[in-house]
Amino acid sequence: MVSMVGSYSRKVSIPSLSENALLRYFSFTALYFAQGISQGLLWYSLPAWFAMNGKTPMQIGSFIAVIGLPWSLKIFVAPFIDRFSYLCMGRRKPWLLFGQAGLVVGLIILSLVNEPLQNLSLLMVIGFALSCFSIFQDIAIDGMAVDLLPQKQQARANGLMWGAKAIGISATVAATGFMIVNRGYFWTIFTLAGVVSLVMLVPLVLKERSCEKRFPWSPGKVSPEALYLNTKDWNSVVKSVLQVTFLPASILMGLTAFVFAIGRGLIDAVLPVFTVQELGWSDVHYSSVFSTTTMISGLLAMGVAGVMIDFFGKKRMFTIFVFTLLLIVGSMAVFSFYWTNSSFVSGFFILFYTLDTFVTIAIFAIAMQLCWKRVAATQFTIYMAISNLGLSFGAWLMGQLKQYMTWELIFLFYAGLMVIALTLIYFLNLMRHTQQVDLLMDYYFDERIRKKALSRVSGRSA
Repeated sequence: MVSMVGSYSRKVSIPSLSENALLRYFSFTALYFAQGISQGLLWYSLPAWFAMNGKTPMQIGSFIAVIGLPWSLKIFVAPFIDRFSYLCMGRRKPWLLFGQAGLVVGLIILSLVNEPLQNLSLLMVIGFALSCFSIFQDIAIDGMAVDLLPQKQQARANGLMWGAKAIGISATVAATGFMIVNRGYFWTIFTLAGVVSLVMLVPLVLKERSCEKRFPWSPGKVSPEALYLNTKDWNSVVKSVLQVTFLPASILMGLTAFVFAIGRGLIDAVLPVFTVQELGWSDVHYSSVFSTTTMISGLLAMGVAGVMIDFFGKKRMFTIFVFTLLLIVGSMAVFSFYWTNSSFVSGFFILFYTLDTFVTIAIFAIAMQLCWKRVAATQFTIYMAISNLGLSFGAWLMGQLKQYMTWELIFLFYAGLMVIALTLIYFLNLMRHTQQVDLLMDYYFDERIRKKALSRVSGRSA
């Protein structure tokens, strides 16, 4: 069987990801869709199912807290992915396969839990493990994207990836809600495992670079580019991360992402309370509008956002999108007499979350361009960790601001945050940062050559 697969891989000439743009777009879209499946199941579908079957808010909250814990540890996992690699199969592919294989096995084990509603503790343990494998997959995908995507394709790819993830989450929530009732718990989870295993064929069959092995038993060798980018030891990883993180553009990007995320976290926390308590919406109406908006913003992200950002420029489109958001939220504060009109508020939802998604894609694209490929997994994860911290702080800030401000002033406070974000991004110089990273790479490469030369001289003298 192994020889047949190896023979097949030699006969069929499939381009590598580094050689074919369409394969890159397809692969990253499929992989992010698979991410949406696992997150949709763990974060939304199962908690909703628990609630429908009478589980307490404390039990549901504990489940979500446990499965969310690994995501706060991403910053500690990323350096391992930068440090260790099986280079003959690519810098990121082995880690990606590890994460996806763990997801498939974990979902199968999850489907086999007997009386799941009576075994929430066991579901928590399995859900925790699934989240651990998810973060390996997530970091490896982002690292691979930075490694293989040319700068002019980063925004388009991010639009496809973000949109695919949103669709994966929405589709999973809708499908599991129907299937659990009509087909039962086992077949629902087992079907999701089957879908993820099909997506796993994408990184399994494709190669990062043409000279590398497709499978462990296939012929192939280490790519010169992968060898050039590879980190040799922990000192090299830590030193490189510190050097690139404290470049001026990296600091500005971190601050910009943090400020923007504070605003996003603030509005995310405001809207459920504002619509239900102030406007008298039901929770069902809010959920319906929110899910519809998420699907619309995801589809537009796939078809519009990335193309616009790639064509007109990352920094320029970030500025336009954020300025438009500022106007939309500012208008929400000024035209408060329209709040009783459900269509007006629903329109605000769609415009806000669509543009917010567009800005997020621009941030991801800029972050990718700022990454030094040697430590891209760690550096990109740092940007995401800063953003997540901003989301949490923004959500906390809502409760503090509401004690002293009206809803109109809170919306204007968000507009003020966007002014700060626009000011910060104005000073971001992407071209200068690229030149500085190139100098860092040249210095690192020259230093490595000097160390090799010194070791040879020392060996001869000994």
